[in-house]
Amino acid sequence: MATPRRGWRSAGAIFLGIIVGVALSLGTDQVLHVLHVYPPWGQPMYQASLNLLALSYRLVYNVLGSYIMARFAPSSPMRHALAGGVVGLIPSIAGVIVAT
Repeated sequence: MATPRRGWRSAGAIFLGIIVGVALSLGTDQVLHVLHVYPPWGQPMYQASLNLLALSYRLVYNVLGSYIMARFAPSSPMRHALAGGVVGLIPSIAGVIVAT
């Protein structure tokens, strides 16, 4: 059975990985909006090429976030990375629903 300290470290590893992925994604989004690559915030982005660009860097950032989860996990690094993926999937689905 996991000790309370190990549970907090597990939650912290998952939280850190998610925060890294979100922060990098939003930071890159903001830079691309400021450079006028993306349309202003609040306007839809219909171009497939821009959506592919967003998908490509978000995939890289989320892989990095999963690596961080696994690296800081107290045990079972793959389980932590998968748990982070499940946790991240829920808001991603909600975002797709809101965007359509």
